[in-house]
Amino acid sequence: MNDEDLPSTLQQAITYFADADRALEFMMSVRWPEGGVSCIWCASVGNATFLAKRRVWKCRDCRKQFSIKSGTIFEDSPLKLETWLPAVWVIVNAKNGVSSCELARSLNVTQKTAWFMLQRIRLALQSGKGLLKGTVEVDETYIGGKARNMHKKVKERRGMIGKSTGQWHLQPVQGLLERTSKNKPSRVILKHVEKNTKQHLDPTVRQYVLKGSTVNTDALKSYQDLGDDYTHKVIDHAEAYVNGQVHTNGMENFWSLLKRTIKGTYVSVEPFHLFRYLDEQAFRFNERKDEHGDKGRFITAMFGVFGRRLTWKRLTGQDGVPDSLPATV
Repeated sequence: MNDEDLPSTLQQAITYFADADRALEFMMSVRWPEGGVSCIWCASVGNATFLAKRRVWKCRDCRKQFSIKSGTIFEDSPLKLETWLPAVWVIVNAKNGVSSCELARSLNVTQKTAWFMLQRIRLALQSGKGLLKGTVEVDETYIGGKARNMHKKVKERRGMIGKSTGQWHLQPVQGLLERTSKNKPSRVILKHVEKNTKQHLDPTVRQYVLKGSTVNTDALKSYQDLGDDYTHKVIDHAEAYVNGQVHTNGMENFWSLLKRTIKGTYVSVEPFHLFRYLDEQAFRFNERKDEHGDKGRFITAMFGVFGRRLTWKRLTGQDGVPDSLPATV
């Protein structure tokens, strides 16, 4: 499929993907860009027969059937591609995100369905960007709500009865931002950490930042040993926020955007789902300069829907596995 034929705006996308055959053709072009349908079970290429009435393929080698949604975040969903594709378009191009209530009204589905859709799409937005290099800013923030704004049932669940002021159960988030260089826009990696101690913060920097890079941090002692592998520069916020090129203002600006999204759009985010919202915001930030705009971000996101799946039992912890996987980078 020619990229020039694809829609460029949400209105065009809704109209374009309303055609079931066109939506299927688009998915095929993304999943099998070289042409030739590959069986998801035995990986044989070009040996599948398309059953048009049921819109599935049957492999002549392994004799198994599969649809375009098999092996994707859309698998086992009763919703059609005509609903899923505009939903992906909306979330990747809404700077401050889109709530499940708003998406439910727009797509004429229940809030529960819309919430599940958003969580599946966030899984597709986990991306690998390689190591950060050059000058990297490292900082932390805390995500949480005020006790006085919490519903009584939430307070009971979190053991907060009697708490009426202050914040509670704040969740530390570490951010690493590679500064803009040579027409390459800045990009960020986020991680929901257990604590803001050296044990948790230092390894993250070493995992995601190329050795020999310049690392700017505040005066937190958790970073004091970074000088062995990096050019470590410290800005003490008790004295100043900027000293020449030594600052973490880029990361601070990102925190402002993240908190506007969480507080203004999502309002309430459970700690065990926080990493998904971080993946979403990091994706939009890292792809904000895509030369093809909304269309480019949509196509990039669509490449992430394959080979991933999120079930309701996994999302809600009913399978016994905590839904607290770290972000993929």
